Formats: sequence, structure tokens, C-alpha cells
Amino acid sequence: MVTNINILEQKALELLNQRGVSLKDIAELVLFLQKDYVDDLTLETCEENVKAVLKKREVQNTIITGIQLDILAEDKKLLSPLQEILTEDEGLYGIDEIMALSIVNVYGSIGFTNYGYIDKVKPGILKKLNAHDGQNVHTFLDDIVGAIAAAAASRIAHAQAD
Repeated sequence: MVTNINILEQKALELLNQRGVSLKDIAELVLFLQKDYVDDLTLETCEENVKAVLKKREVQNTIITGIQLDILAEDKKLLSPLQEILTEDEGLYGIDEIMALSIVNVYGSIGFTNYGYIDKVKPGILKKLNAHDGQNVHTFLDDIVGAIAAAAASRIAHAQAD
């Protein structure tokens, strides 16, 4: 166990990893969002900003809660009709996006626009998570990952001089 990482942060990172999402995957989304606005932006800088976002307790709580709900849906342990709603990732459900907004809210209004855009185009790992393969449920995870990327991109934008 790494001693300088709190238990909540460590669990959130473990869950992302177990669900097939790496920090590099999220950093690539950040680069996608910010490459046209920040000269010489590197994947390493993007990953540093992802790590900073992941240090926020609100983010850790959202990751753990959302992934737990996805796992329960995969294991068919939810009450009907919630079970079917999450398994099918119904478009009008919306609670998954609301949870994601708790992450982007940490970095202000630019986070909302970044999130809306990345949620619409679903590049990189988001396309894979949103594939609905019939086995894995990522109803919350795809939105959470997009929100982390949007927040990290917003963090980079806030650090830029006007």
C-alpha cells in the first residue's frame, strides 16, 4: 500500500484500473480537449492534471459510487426497473450525467462545456466504455471518465495566461 495516498483515493484508482481505465486513457482525452488551445501541451502534463483532479474527495466519492452501481447492475443485484435502466443505459435516465457534473463543477463553468462536448463525441476510451457489449455495464463509468477529463482540461485552461 502506498502510504502517501489516502484510502479513498487508492480505492478510486483501483476501481478505475479494474474497469479497464488507465490514467493515460484519461490523459489522452484531456489532450483531445485542450490540444488546440494550449501550445506544446504534452500527455505528461495532461496526466499530471488528471492526478490532481483525482485527489479531490468529491471525485473519489463519485468514482466509487458510480462504479459500485455499475458492478451491481452487472451482477443483476438491483431492483427492477432500475436494473433494466442501468443495464440498457437508457438515454433519459440522466442520473449518471448528474453524478458526473459533481466532478466538473469543481473547476467551474468551462468544465460543463468540456464535459458536454466530450460526452457527445465520445473519443478514445469513452467509445469503448459506451459500446454496450452485453456483459459490462458502464452506465456511470463512461460519464465519470469523461467528467474527470473535462475537469482536468478545465484545470489546464485555468492555468493559462490570457
